[in-house]
Amino acid sequence: MSVENLESFDSLGLCDELLRAVAEQGYTQPTPIQRQAIPVVLQGRDLMASAQTGTGKTAGFTLPLLQRLSQQAQPNGRRPVKALILTPTRELAAQVWENVREYSKYLPLRSLVVFGGVSINPQMIKLRGGVDILVATPGRLLDLVQQNAVSLAKVETLVLDEADRMLDMGFIHDIRKVLALLPAKRQNLLFSATFSDEIKGLADKLLKNPQLIEVARRNTASEQVEQRVHFVDRKRKRELLSFLIGRDQWRQVLVFTRTKHGANHLAEQLGKDGITAAAIHGNKSQGARTRALDDFKNGRVRVLVATDIAARGLDIDQLPYVVNYELPNVAEDYVHRIGRTGRAGCEGLALSLVCVDEHKLLRDIERLLKKEIPREALDGFAPDPSIKAEPIANGRQRNDRRNGNQGGNSRRQGGNGGNGGNRGQGSRAAADGASERSGEGRPRRQGNPNARRNDSARTGEGRSENRGGENRAPRAPRQRAPRRIAE
Repeated sequence: MSVENLESFDSLGLCDELLRAVAEQGYTQPTPIQRQAIPVVLQGRDLMASAQTGTGKTAGFTLPLLQRLSQQAQPNGRRPVKALILTPTRELAAQVWENVREYSKYLPLRSLVVFGGVSINPQMIKLRGGVDILVATPGRLLDLVQQNAVSLAKVETLVLDEADRMLDMGFIHDIRKVLALLPAKRQNLLFSATFSDEIKGLADKLLKNPQLIEVARRNTASEQVEQRVHFVDRKRKRELLSFLIGRDQWRQVLVFTRTKHGANHLAEQLGKDGITAAAIHGNKSQGARTRALDDFKNGRVRVLVATDIAARGLDIDQLPYVVNYELPNVAEDYVHRIGRTGRAGCEGLALSLVCVDEHKLLRDIERLLKKEIPREALDGFAPDPSIKAEPIANGRQRNDRRNGNQGGNSRRQGGNGGNGGNRGQGSRAAADGASERSGEGRPRRQGNPNARRNDSARTGEGRSENRGGENRAPRAPRQRAPRRIAE
């Protein structure tokens, strides 16, 4: 049967239990990625698929995965993990697991999601009962393996979801560690928003004779998204944002900043303007992030301010507005950002507030998109031509992408990936949505900077402090702290 003839879920060969669950979710026709991916996965073949967010790719691998597992006899007692789904962030892991739960509600299958930022002990207890499908972030998974809480020796299917983001966040070493724990004979499914050279390199080593599916052209934005640029001075961005939200009575506005501090500050300033807002980023506990997202979805707050890492995996139906309060340092992240709106056939609006410092970043984005984004001038907000461009303060993304997360300690990160076993794994701290990239690293301590440095030495963490680009080893503890400001 050709792909063109697969116009309904009934024609995909799914069992009645899955069809019932899909119907209860209100879905009647499969999306293009689902029509192409589901038959391939059902055949047991390896798959390399590229699709933008909002295309239904999660169901594209979840439904056939559940179908294959349901056809196996389920053992009594403890069950070995048969399917492993790796995601880069907590939010995406939770979203994928929710999909697994919804679609498997009429099947005798057990599933579990594990990620950092929460206690590891309840996860260990649940794993003792056995699960068929495990959704995990790489860092927490390796911690559980080290504590002998889970075995991956029986995994039959591995899914790498948003593999491009995992590489961006420096997870390649953790991914290799996980691969070493898996059986050599297994099915591998790789899903990515883009087919970069890095992704192709990973696929060459991971996949065996894969079926290639590319629903959206590489590095393209959805045609359902109206894109627009407003040029404005940096110091007037918040004023312009408040003006637009108030003038047009916007609701559910997702706003992107580069840094955690910037997200917090903007949310506070919008609140002072009478606009309810919440911020999410890597330093927020999982509970705080969940509450902020729920408030946003339920309309209790109008604006959600997020960093790039924290926004990965946000599942918001019919999100109408995305605002780039600050352009990303990496052009591909622009596509990921605006992909939060205009999903599943709905229209969306993506605005970028661009100051003179960001003109080069805008050119990089337009070069990637192969088109110019329409400009719109607003009366009263024209930029001052006398202001000269200044270097972007947070320019660490490209370096940290190569080096992974430098530093980052799970013992002191609290909600940002609190590992129960192996300590001080830099890339592991990033694994749970707390990457140094985009400033998503460990929280800064307040107070005496010398006290912070001496505390690091006391714990023996061996973390270099990067000041002005210079890596310095932590100093040994002293009998008496010097009464001077740290360098």
